[in-house]
Amino acid sequence: MALKVELKPGERMILGKSVITNGDQRTRLKIDGDSPILREKDILTAEMADTPSKRIYLTVQLMYFADDPSIYHDMYFALVRDIIKAAPSTLPIINEINENILSGEIYRALKSGKQLIAYEEELLNHAFSGSTGIRDSESEDADGTGTRGKRVA
Repeated sequence: MALKVELKPGERMILGKSVITNGDQRTRLKIDGDSPILREKDILTAEMADTPSKRIYLTVQLMYFADDPSIYHDMYFALVRDIIKAAPSTLPIINEINENILSGEIYRALKSGKQLIAYEEELLNHAFSGSTGIRDSESEDADGTGTRGKRVA
């Protein structure tokens, strides 16, 4: 089944090892084959990879376009170890990315990588706002009300 892609005026995409730039009109393409395809909005450059999750996404992107994705495995797993050490709560998303890579579904790994980037942004927003996003177990009791057994009127 052909992939249908609609490009906005001036929008770019990567098709295999080529960059396609649309002209000044909206264009619809039907693409048959198994070449890697990535729209401009999903492309991350090395300059843009300024956080741990973005560096992971970039590495997965390199795998996606590589003839032999395994050449990036060492780099990828080193980045993964670092992010899990710094933010263990990323493990479920990392596991999803790993499963997709190991099963050869690298495009799906990229989609999960986008989830990792969004989750990292959420963690950073909580950190900068002073909120952990995690309930403080010291101030809460078993029912989660935070009253610690005190009666609240």
